Amino acid sequence: MATILPSPPKIGMVSLGCPKNLVDSERILTKLRSDGYAMSPDYAGADVVLVNTCGFLDSAKEESLEAIGEAIAENGRVIVTGCMGKEAEMIRAKFPGILAVTGAHQYEEVVGAVHTAAPMPPSAFLNLVPESGLKLTPRHYSYLKISEGCNHRCAFCIIPSLRGDLVSRRPDAILREAEKLIEAGTRELLVISQDTSAYGVDIRHQPRMWHGNEVRAHMTDLSRELGKLGAWVRLHYVYPYPHVDQVIPLMAEGLILPYLDIPFQHASRTVLKLMKRPANETKVLERIKNWRTIAPDIAIRSTFVVGFPGETEDDFAYLMDWLEEAQLDRVGAFRFEPVEGAAANDLPNHVPEEIKEERYARLMELTARISADKLQAKVGRTLDVIIDAVDDEGGATGRSKADAPEIDGEVFLRDAGHLSVGDIVAVSIEDADEHDLYGVPTV
Repeated sequence: MATILPSPPKIGMVSLGCPKNLVDSERILTKLRSDGYAMSPDYAGADVVLVNTCGFLDSAKEESLEAIGEAIAENGRVIVTGCMGKEAEMIRAKFPGILAVTGAHQYEEVVGAVHTAAPMPPSAFLNLVPESGLKLTPRHYSYLKISEGCNHRCAFCIIPSLRGDLVSRRPDAILREAEKLIEAGTRELLVISQDTSAYGVDIRHQPRMWHGNEVRAHMTDLSRELGKLGAWVRLHYVYPYPHVDQVIPLMAEGLILPYLDIPFQHASRTVLKLMKRPANETKVLERIKNWRTIAPDIAIRSTFVVGFPGETEDDFAYLMDWLEEAQLDRVGAFRFEPVEGAAANDLPNHVPEEIKEERYARLMELTARISADKLQAKVGRTLDVIIDAVDDEGGATGRSKADAPEIDGEVFLRDAGHLSVGDIVAVSIEDADEHDLYGVPTV
């Protein structure tokens, strides 16, 4: 006689914000799937919809509120989690029908709320989940979160109030997760946190045993061990502390990718002081030159804020001169936007919107020119490229070691129909524009 299994409740997920939020969503879904829950790709089929919110900027908050409203309108049974969990009272007032509101990285609370809202029917046959967990990213790359929270108190940022102070994961737990991801098909690990350079400070860099050897909870040690696992390793959210110099030789050795994502935010000493960030831009320029001597192919990406309160035309001109000398490979910029709860809101001398726009346009024009020149210099070279997509017309899209997914450029390939997503292939670069490369596989 056939056994009729009960149908498990289905969970829908809307994940907003940064890759750190994406990792949180993956962890939540992994736990729920291991508990037997099924996933729904749309509102209509979901018994409960989770909305993982972002609250870094007011515009991000607005997007999160719109997503919550849409989920309620389309489904009605909604649990809110993520950064905006700090504003539970406001969310409940705006959306009285919300089932539950939890804060950032409160995994147990989210799962508990789902169990309450949509209880799992008892069955020994429903608790199935791949060992690597459930992913919201393609199979061939994975974000690897090494810590939560941040000890900095930058004037424009409310992350510490949303996610708390630094809490580092054990190095053996991180390496075990990385190993499982690679076994499941990951070819590229993107290391993320709020402050990757500070990893392990809160636990005094306490070592743990990993495959018979001690590994310190330290960015350098962790990077070295991750590099031994055989996948590309890309470092994000790196503050330029002195010990960052120690990871550059690992890039020269080929253990980790020659890539650093460093949020410099500005170059003017005056503005950096107002931002409550380190103001040692001259030394940074010297270090960048040294990094390029050790690892000539290193790609440095960064983000900058224009129009911060108190920023003068001289401050902005200094930033432009600094960028001209630094020759960063990838640059993103933001116009300063007041965020509720940020100390910068109370600073004097706010910059008029029209001046912000004019400075933003000048900065982007400069950095686009620098990017175009740097990419043009790669024409004629052969670069390793990881394949992200293959089309039906013989083309493919991938990324070089200098390109992180979603935020950097791409490499567009011809005569590549024989490739598969996740392949890492040698590509002859034939052309370039301001942001992307064009080429053909060598085999």
